[in-house]
Amino acid sequence: MLTDINIPAPYRHTLRVGTCSWKYDAWKGLVYDPGKRYTPHDYLRDYARHFNTVEIDQWFWSLFPGGINLPNPATVRRYVESVPDDFLFTVKAPNAITLTHYYAKQAAKDKDYANKANPNFLDAGLLSRFLELLAPMQRKLGPIMFQFEYLNRNKMASLQAFVERLGRFFDQAPSGYSYAIEIRNPNYLKEPFFAFLEERGLSTVLLEGYYMPPVAEVAGKFDIATGQWLVVRLHGPDRSKIEQQTNGVWDRIVEPQDKSLAATATIVRRSRQVDLTTLVNVNNHYEGCAPLTIQRLLKRLA
Repeated sequence: MLTDINIPAPYRHTLRVGTCSWKYDAWKGLVYDPGKRYTPHDYLRDYARHFNTVEIDQWFWSLFPGGINLPNPATVRRYVESVPDDFLFTVKAPNAITLTHYYAKQAAKDKDYANKANPNFLDAGLLSRFLELLAPMQRKLGPIMFQFEYLNRNKMASLQAFVERLGRFFDQAPSGYSYAIEIRNPNYLKEPFFAFLEERGLSTVLLEGYYMPPVAEVAGKFDIATGQWLVVRLHGPDRSKIEQQTNGVWDRIVEPQDKSLAATATIVRRSRQVDLTTLVNVNNHYEGCAPLTIQRLLKRLA
């Protein structure tokens, strides 16, 4: 059984580390009791006995041809009641806010949505509605993360156009919350982007995976201490490959990312030196088992 995740003493005020989602039967014997019969609502309570933060991405998937799906208030309350007072949630904002267009796969099912623009893109009113539903969670909220897809020129003319649009959005965004930005266009990783984040007090999200450069490269080239937090999301280089290797059973390390993990540890150390709190959110797709990856990271820091 996985013991409690003990963050080394020098980092206890500047590091939180947890997983992306938590509802995995394969973690029985690691995080969950192998002899217990779990309902979907039981997992978080047991998860919180080991970890002090988790990423919620289930509310990201919100934009559908039939309308927009937003959180169920009962679910929000249940999550809050399942964790201790010092627990922290990082929440991905709905993709109804961050997508410029409907997904191509949605158009495949309904031709009316082929190349159809999303009328809710960067809609501050929709963000307000979303945050109102998260009200019971507010005292346990870390940054609200905005994950933007690869923005080609058909979707966004330029980096300048993107930051101008983003600036108008945050002019209207509710105050009292922390916001963090994740981009998936390597061409946007330039000084003006990070300068914009710093000017607005928006936190940087570094993504390890997909077609983004390694987090170490980005952290070494730019000032990433732009807001209250630094978020490092470890997702891994090849999602389909690791799914084949694990067959969807996420209970062991199958593809060690030693170099990347060492770079992440270096980022955590540097962030501590400038008193910046780092959130490391680990996905099963990174090495095969997020809880075991977290153990490996903390051993490096120790």
